[in-house]
Order: sequence, then structure tokens, then C-alpha cells
Amino acid sequence: MNDVARRTLALALACAMVAGCGEDPEVVKAAAAEQAAAQEARAQEGAAAFDDAVSKENWALAKAQADVLIAQYPDSAAANRVRGEFDAVKQKLDASREARRTAALWSYGTENVKGGLQRSSAIYAKDNVDVDGRGPTQVRLIFRDHPSWGRSSYLVLQGGDFDCYRGCRLPVTLDGEAAKSLPGSRPDTDEAIAMFIEDERALWKMAQGAKTLEIEFPVKGLGKRSAVFEVAGLDPSRMPGW
Repeated sequence: MNDVARRTLALALACAMVAGCGEDPEVVKAAAAEQAAAQEARAQEGAAAFDDAVSKENWALAKAQADVLIAQYPDSAAANRVRGEFDAVKQKLDASREARRTAALWSYGTENVKGGLQRSSAIYAKDNVDVDGRGPTQVRLIFRDHPSWGRSSYLVLQGGDFDCYRGCRLPVTLDGEAAKSLPGSRPDTDEAIAMFIEDERALWKMAQGAKTLEIEFPVKGLGKRSAVFEVAGLDPSRMPGW
């Protein structure tokens, strides 16, 4: 409490103790005005902290500053001004969180192999898929750049098998739009349950421009299955030259 407020309170108490003494309207008015000015000043400090966070694109801090300001000083001019920017800040915060989430879905690798450096980018499907009748398991999409074998893209299963040993066509859908067909092939090897998507360059470009990428593929004994990948967080710089 500042000196003026203390004097106002002391005068009010003194008047209450003296018969016939009433509140001085001017004193009460002055005290109320001073209190309002003090609150507005504190609100302006909160708004300045909000503006600083916005200028630094720290959307989490900006939202937190706005929440406090609006809760503590809801009727202030500063709160009214910040309230008008709140939705935009909230949208940017949500977008930044979503960008971090989708970026974290990807894993990147570099490995020294015979002939040079192997690079890879990999992501698991959003939902597990039943590929062998025993229940849903993970499906992984991998892009690989090998110094000897060149570039490739392929799906990997944990069980079951692809029904694509003689080649097949794979419908690929971006963000729910009309599917595009890419060639696939299952190599005759037992080293891994993998199926190549032959046009790796086209698939890589498709992954860069989409939020979701869905690949339909044939499975032995179960017909066709689909895996959806949330590819929006892909970092193209991890695969130079693609």
C-alpha cells in the first residue's frame, strides 16, 4: 500500500471514530482513481511482457503472460488489447507444438559402411496394422541412401509377409486426396520382411508436401492392408540430393 492509500485509510478510520464525520467524496474518488491507475500500470507491465514474448516468437510464454494478465486485470485497457491477440497466439502455439510432435516421429541415421556413408530417414505408421492375423503390429517406412546400392524406399513389417514377390501396384494417398499408384516389389530374401516402393524419388517428394501419407499394400493370406504415416515433420536436409 502506498502513502496516499495509507493516508486515505487512516482518514476513513479516524472519521469512523468521530460522531458525525462522514467520508469525503473527493478523497474516496481520489483513492479509487489511484488504485485504478496502479492496476493499469501493473497490467501494462504484463502486456509488455506479453509483447516481448511475441516478438521472440515464444508462443508458450506469450500465452502464459496473456492468461495471467486477463485473469488478474480483466477490465484493464492492456487486457482488452491483449485479448484481441490471444486467439492468434494460441493458434501459433498449437502449430508449434504440432510441428515438434510430427518432427519427433521421424528418426534419422548415418552409418559408415563399405564404400562410404549410408543415410536413412524412417517413420512408423500412426496406427499398428494386423498383417498376420495375430493382432496389430508396427509398420515402418524407410528411405535409404547407400553408397553402393543407391537410393531406395521400402516398408518393413514385424510379422506376416507382403504378397508382392512378382511385383505389385501400391496406391499412395496424400491427405485423403485421390490415390496415386507406385510400383512395389518384395525381394526374395529372408533377411527382413521388406517391400520396396520402386519410385523412391516420387515417394520422397510426396512425403515432403503432405501431412499424412497412406500406403496400401497386399499381405499374404489377408488381402490388402493400409498404413498411414504422419509425414509433416520430415526434414528433407537429412537426405542431401534427393
